[in-house]
Parts: sequence; structure tokens; C-alpha cells
Amino acid sequence: MAMLVGCAPAATPEPAAPAEPAAPAEPAAPAEPAAPAEPAAPAQPEAKTYKVALIASLLGDKSFMDSAAAGIKLVNENMPNVETKIIENADVGEQQLAARAMAEQGYDLVVTIGYGSADWTDEIAAAFPDTKFAIVDATLAQPNGTGLVFREDEGSFTVGMVAAMLTKTKKVGYIGGMDVPLLRRFELGYIQGVKYVDPSIEVVSGWIGDFNDANKGKELALTQYQEGVDIIFAAAGKAGEGVLNASKERGLYSIGVDSDQDYLYPGHVITSMMKRVDLSIYGAVQALVAGELSGGTKVFGLKEDGVGMCYLYDIDTEFLDNGPADMAAKMKDEVIPAVKTAVEKIKSGEMCVKDYMEVFPCENPAPEGGMGK
Repeated sequence: MAMLVGCAPAATPEPAAPAEPAAPAEPAAPAEPAAPAEPAAPAQPEAKTYKVALIASLLGDKSFMDSAAAGIKLVNENMPNVETKIIENADVGEQQLAARAMAEQGYDLVVTIGYGSADWTDEIAAAFPDTKFAIVDATLAQPNGTGLVFREDEGSFTVGMVAAMLTKTKKVGYIGGMDVPLLRRFELGYIQGVKYVDPSIEVVSGWIGDFNDANKGKELALTQYQEGVDIIFAAAGKAGEGVLNASKERGLYSIGVDSDQDYLYPGHVITSMMKRVDLSIYGAVQALVAGELSGGTKVFGLKEDGVGMCYLYDIDTEFLDNGPADMAAKMKDEVIPAVKTAVEKIKSGEMCVKDYMEVFPCENPAPEGGMGK
């Protein structure tokens, strides 16, 4: 039997494993967006420039007017955003025209000087309500006007004490420029200072009748010295320099006023009754820039460091360095401490100085002979 031998088909090969698909590429990190540009700072408005004018009489008196000019100098040195102008003219009519012109030109502050300028300053202030006005030694009625007034009585009290403690003749003098209430305020304060030390000391008073005649001031001083006065307080502006000159000529002593005048005749001008017109004007300009010059009246007395002998403010040592040794030693060791003690009593209200003009009340006047009590 024939065998049929069949041939078996060949085995089907295993299919190859499919290739692993390539991992998809990681998407690139998105780029950081650029920081937005800082917006430009808005333009700052330029700082305001203020304009200030001082209307003065003749400068060069080394006293009152020069102290006012010194206030403008302080502004120039310390306040770069303030432009200043000083207009100097002895004629009152020209001063009025100048003040009005400054207001018309848009000045922010116009400063005038002296009690005699009050009425016309008020009149101009009323016509220019957007301009600030300030006046030294007077008050103003207009709301845009500020008065800068001083306790000359208190300051003069301090130099009255000096004269009383240093006199060797027990006779001291006072010479005023003009016989007006303001200068009487100086005189009465001086007399009270003298009498507070020693009621028996005589005070001789005289009046030049002018603020500029130094020759007449000198003549009047020489007459007082001839009569036995050995120390004279001169409150007379430029005319007072004649008094100081006479003290040197006679080998005697004097007291200056308003500004530090000790350097004019070292060893003969004992001290000066400082009246800080400079600081009052500087303060008014500061208030203007700060938006705080709001009218009314600013008072400068001992409490405000606005008046008083120059040794209260450590301004100089002319007499201590150049005066007779015995007087200089007494000034340093006895007079200055005694005056400072009295000043503290006035500041605290323990005692007060009577005001000739009766603007400032005084309920506890400094007693005669009170220093020794």
C-alpha cells in the first residue's frame, strides 16, 4: 500500500514586535514675557520760586536798618527758592511807590520798616490782597498784613541792669533818637533795669531829634559825660554811633542798640541791646514758603529770644577781651549771671517790665532794688 506522504507547510514566522514610538519631544518652555517698561515718572512741577522785597530807608547805620538787611542776607544764604530785592530810599513817598511797584510785579511778600510806614503799607495791602505784606515795629489791619513787633522794654531792662552794675559814678545816661512813644518804651525799660539793681542810681535822658545826625548824638553824649554820667545807652539808629564815638573819646562807656555794635569801639561799648529784626524778617519768609504767613501780629520778646543784651546770645566777647580788667571780670562773673537770672524770672512770669505804650500788660513789675532780694 502505498503511503502518501504529505509535506507539512513551513511554520509562519512570529511577527516582529512593533518599534516603540519615539517619545514626543518635550515642548520648549515658553519664553518669559519681557517685563513691561516702567512708565516714565510724571514730570515734577518745578518748585515755586518766591519773590520777596524789603523797602528800607538808608542802610549803613550799623544798627536797625542794617539788621533788617541782615535778615534778607539770611534768606539768600539759606533759601535758594527765594529771590530777594532790597530797595533803599530815604524818601517816604519813594518807598510807597516802590512797595506798590513790587506788588504790581507779582512779589509774594513786601516788607516795610518802621511805625511811620504803617498807614501807607495798610493802604497798599488793601489794594493787593493776593500779596503778603509785613512791617517791622508796627501792626497792620489788613488780613494779608503781618506786624513784627518787639518788647524793647524787656531788652532795655537787661542793659539797664548792666549799666547799674558797672557804673562807678552812680549816674547813667539814655539818649534816644526822637522823642516818640517807641523810644520812650526803650527808655522806661532801661530805667526799670537800673532801678531793679539800685534805686539810688540817677538816670539822665536826652533826645537827638533825629536818627541820622551822629554829630548831634556825639555832642549830647559829651554833655552827659561832662555832667558825671559814665555809661550811656544809645537808642538812636545811625545817630547813636556818635554816642559810641564819644565814649571812646572820653575814655568812658556806652551801650549799643539793635545790632551788635560792640566791635565799633572795643573796650568802650560794653554790650548792645539786640533787637532781632534780622530773625523776624527771616522767620516771616520761612512762614511764607511754608504757607503759614497768615497775618496778625508776631511779638518778639525775651521769651522768643527776640531782644536782650548780646551776651544772652553768646554773640561776642569784645568787652570781656578789651575792657578794663576789673570791669570785664565783673561783667563775666557777676553781671551776666545776674541778668540771665532776671531774664528767667521775666520769661516765667514771676516779674514783668512795664510797657510805656501799655500794649503789653504787667501785673508783677520788677521791684526796685529787687535784684538784691
